[in-house]
Amino acid sequence: MATFFITHHSWRGLTYNHSNARLPTSSPRLILTSCKIRQRNLSFRNKRQQAKKVSPGQLPVNESFQSSCENNTDADGETADSPSENISDESTEVKSDIERTSSSREISIDEDFRSNDRSLNVKSSTVDHTSSSQQESTSSDERVIDVIAKSMDGADFVGPTILEEAKFKVLTTANAYILLLNQARVRALEDLDKILIEKEALQEDVNSLEMRLAETDARIKVAAQEKIHVELLESQLEKLKSELSKKGVTEGIDEKNIVSNKDNGSFNSLSKELRLLRKENMSLKDDIRVLQEQLSNVNETDKRVIALESERVSLQATLKNLESKLVVAQDDLLKLSPLKLECKDLWEKVGSLQELLNKAAKQADEAISVLQQNHELRKKVDSLEESLEEAKLHLSSSKKMQQYDGLMQQKIRHLEESLQRSDEEIHSHVQLYQESVKEFQDVLNNLKEESKRKALEKPVIDMPWEFWSRILLMIDGWFLEKKISSNDAELLGEMAWKRDTRIYDAYLACKNKNETEIVATFLRLISSPTSQGLHIIHIAAEMAPVGGLGDVVSGLGKALQKKGHLVEIVIPKYDCMQYDRVTDLRALDMVLESYFDGRLFKNKVWVGVVEGLPVYFIEPQHPAKFFWRGQIYGEHDDFKRFSYFSRAALELILQAGKKPDILHCHDWQTAFVAPLYWDIYAPKGLNSARICFTCHNFEYQGSAPASELASCGLDVSQLNRPDRMQDNSAHDRVNPVKGAVVFSNIVTTVSPTYAQEVRTAEGGRGLHTTLNSYSKKFVGVLNGIDTDSWDPSTDDFLKVQYNADDPQGKLENKEALRKKLKLSSADSTQPLVGCITRLVPQKGVHLIRHAIYRTLELGGQFVLLGSSPVEHIQREFEGIAKQFQSHPHIRLILKFDEALSHSIYAASDMFVIPSIFEPCGLTQMISMRYGAVPIARKTGGLNDSVFDVDDDTIPLNFRNGFTFVTADEQGANSALERAFNHYRKSSESWQQLVQRNMKIDFSWDSSASQYTDLYEKSVARAKSSKRA
Repeated sequence: MATFFITHHSWRGLTYNHSNARLPTSSPRLILTSCKIRQRNLSFRNKRQQAKKVSPGQLPVNESFQSSCENNTDADGETADSPSENISDESTEVKSDIERTSSSREISIDEDFRSNDRSLNVKSSTVDHTSSSQQESTSSDERVIDVIAKSMDGADFVGPTILEEAKFKVLTTANAYILLLNQARVRALEDLDKILIEKEALQEDVNSLEMRLAETDARIKVAAQEKIHVELLESQLEKLKSELSKKGVTEGIDEKNIVSNKDNGSFNSLSKELRLLRKENMSLKDDIRVLQEQLSNVNETDKRVIALESERVSLQATLKNLESKLVVAQDDLLKLSPLKLECKDLWEKVGSLQELLNKAAKQADEAISVLQQNHELRKKVDSLEESLEEAKLHLSSSKKMQQYDGLMQQKIRHLEESLQRSDEEIHSHVQLYQESVKEFQDVLNNLKEESKRKALEKPVIDMPWEFWSRILLMIDGWFLEKKISSNDAELLGEMAWKRDTRIYDAYLACKNKNETEIVATFLRLISSPTSQGLHIIHIAAEMAPVGGLGDVVSGLGKALQKKGHLVEIVIPKYDCMQYDRVTDLRALDMVLESYFDGRLFKNKVWVGVVEGLPVYFIEPQHPAKFFWRGQIYGEHDDFKRFSYFSRAALELILQAGKKPDILHCHDWQTAFVAPLYWDIYAPKGLNSARICFTCHNFEYQGSAPASELASCGLDVSQLNRPDRMQDNSAHDRVNPVKGAVVFSNIVTTVSPTYAQEVRTAEGGRGLHTTLNSYSKKFVGVLNGIDTDSWDPSTDDFLKVQYNADDPQGKLENKEALRKKLKLSSADSTQPLVGCITRLVPQKGVHLIRHAIYRTLELGGQFVLLGSSPVEHIQREFEGIAKQFQSHPHIRLILKFDEALSHSIYAASDMFVIPSIFEPCGLTQMISMRYGAVPIARKTGGLNDSVFDVDDDTIPLNFRNGFTFVTADEQGANSALERAFNHYRKSSESWQQLVQRNMKIDFSWDSSASQYTDLYEKSVARAKSSKRA
């Protein structure tokens, strides 16, 4: 079979599942995108009207791009089924919003696109898997690119909109060609599969016929030997006959006849058998002839296979060519991203300038109207002067004329005064207009200068963190490979950390250069920047999502990164990690040697980017294969494995020349970092950092015999003391968690309430006295959740997405879950209680079991998703599941199912979390984000995140669930009954509670702010102590 995977970021390609044939893979997902090319008229006549009509928010590039991406994302499945239809639709979707720059060029481009689309339609229906068709598609694609390039080169004005849309058009065409090529490859692989099956069947027939032929040859050899024996007997018989005839003895003749009869009988039987063998030999010859014909067919099939293989090679070459073009197109699109932001800013500034221009135009119109009035007044004055002249002629004739003349003089004076005032007003308006024009010109010049300055100084904030992490890892790789100095690496790293535009420009400029030229280009950028954020390195045994459940490392790391800090991660390189979640994974050309068991061992260092975070993977070259065990934890030598890794991680930081502000280690597996740092590496020069240690669960402390501590180079005699690493319950054992508490500058756990609980004898698991001794540096910080992964408004696992403002989608998801699990849907208002957990004693399994039966008694439905590593607990719940396997209101799914977990969160009205102890807990946060009201026991992180609806001491806007204190059935009953009563008696109040819960911010942002405060205070104390 052949499988084809398409994902958002790249093509994963084709994989042929046959032992004798494999094809290389390409990238995860291909999305066809449609672009709308809008025409532009740059004529002077319409410029002013267009400037008045276009508002600052009208950015046609962004709108068309976004709508196109959204449409194509929704129609992803349809595109894969009918590529030719989508391609032809793209040419009909081309709109005209921008007036023509050159009609002849537009027509030629349009004709090329149409001809290209027609060739695509023909190709999709008549593809014959030949290399010639692929060459035609490649030449057609190149012709479209050439036409666009010529059009762009010859245009009088090409804005970022046309360039971007043209690039997307080419990208769409390339994507369609690649899809058609992949379909052809799939069909070719199917034919190849059939041919190989036929070849194997023919080979089996050949083998069987060869065996039969060998048997026949053996029998023929036996028959030939028998024939030789008979011929010998005949010759002896002839001799006897001749001798007897000479002697003439009758008795001899009788004896001869007897022998002759016997020999003749033997000869006859042998002759008969020989005839049978000859007949069988003839049939075998016929079979061999048929076999030879079949073998000739097989040879022809082999030739056909060779032809198909050559065709596959040509298809692969064509596909690589198209992929390279697609990469070039994507790089060009990356160049457009800063132009988008600059264009948006310019639109806003042009809008403000447009308002100033409108005001100036209005004032100019008023000045023109005043000038017109003045012109009319001058005409009236001229007519009056003419009348005055006539009056002067008749002045002597009449007194009335004299009076009339006086009156006219008064009118003239009045008109002259009006004319003077009008002139003054015109002069003021003209002066005001000139000032407005000057102000407009000044503002425009300032905007140009500001745009240039921002282009040089403003960080490139629109590039993803994966890009900057890749740059940081590249710079560190150069230093570790001895290609740049530590000072150069530090300066370049800070520029990348600050997302300096010059780094971005240099990276784009070095696309096609070799590494030596790239290093030289980057070294020319070095100045003396200063950093305001912290340099934080997390050293951990696991990290989600590539391995284990280390949500804190990735979640906290991303939140700190968003706050402007430089965050790096160091973890072991396990054989069981999900490396498909790591981008740009590569091994550094360097050897890291670290001390262990009295000698130096080599380590291979890998770098990659995980969800935007730069990560270092350490692969020990130790004969014990510490991290090639198929699992992360649970090995007999875990103490040795993780003490080795802790020292190797510090050695990497030292050799890389890093000067971190904070080294943050997690749980007992990397608790060795704290004593190793102060005892061994601070004296070596790695002394810039403060140590932060986070214990996620004090139940696991990793204690071991004290002698094992010497393997990583620590002094057992100095550390196996009550005030250092000696275990509080056994003097011959050391406790890594205790050592981290003693030697770290900051000690945290995952919730404030849990921090108080572990300082008691019951919750501290033997460490309560140590934690109380160091209580000033011990604090609880509540964890967060990844609000991007757990978002009901974008969750692809849900049938219907919904949000806090429109939570009606919960009802549809509830109905969908009922149908999927075959639960009763008779009453849509019947409350559904969910529970997703590991079935271990810590989670209160006896209360979960009780909640199942009590929910049924209260008239609700219950869904449980989870399994248990404890055998007797798993058997017990399997029995309960079997009891309710066809019940209309209860369903137990005893396994892990990520998709189903999302559906249960979305469908549940309530969520049961009856933990005996819970350091933090994420279930209650996720359930509230999905609108399920938590019913939880007041312990650990549950007590810090769930507040009872009926608790009057809590402000109303903080009340979000139902809680109980005692870990028994009575406590659980009370909370369940209150929740059911509230749900049934006050539906409006319940709906308000659901919406309020969905709006609570459980992201990592708040936790990251608390950690930043702890980091900065510790660093400040260290700096003040150095100054003192």
